[in-house]
Amino acid sequence: MRILHTMLRVGNLQRSIDFYTKVLGMTLLRTTDRPDQQYTLAFVGYGKNPDHAELELTYNYGTEQYDIGTAYGHIAIAVEDAYQTCAAVKAQGGNVTREAGPVKGGATVIAFVQDPDGYKIELIERKEG
Repeated sequence: MRILHTMLRVGNLQRSIDFYTKVLGMTLLRTTDRPDQQYTLAFVGYGKNPDHAELELTYNYGTEQYDIGTAYGHIAIAVEDAYQTCAAVKAQGGNVTREAGPVKGGATVIAFVQDPDGYKIELIERKEG
């Protein structure tokens, strides 16, 4: 078994595609528009299934905002340098909600950013090699 994708409902599909591709460096993998069912899907990621998990962005026609709720936590992404990634996110107009630094009680460097719909993304520093 493996995780194939995670779905997030978004209020503005192009804004979300721009965030995940331009700010976080993902690739737009494919889109599907279903006018009869009144939704559009966009899949983004750092690679395609089955080798990589994807993020499914779902836009339901006419819905511009969702309540995230208290059960949702965050998506985690490994980055080479959390400090540099935060600077790049800010340079692209992204929202860094927790600056890069060691996790409380540990040495792992993390940061948090927020997408345009308010979803949290944890950046976890993982040096290659």
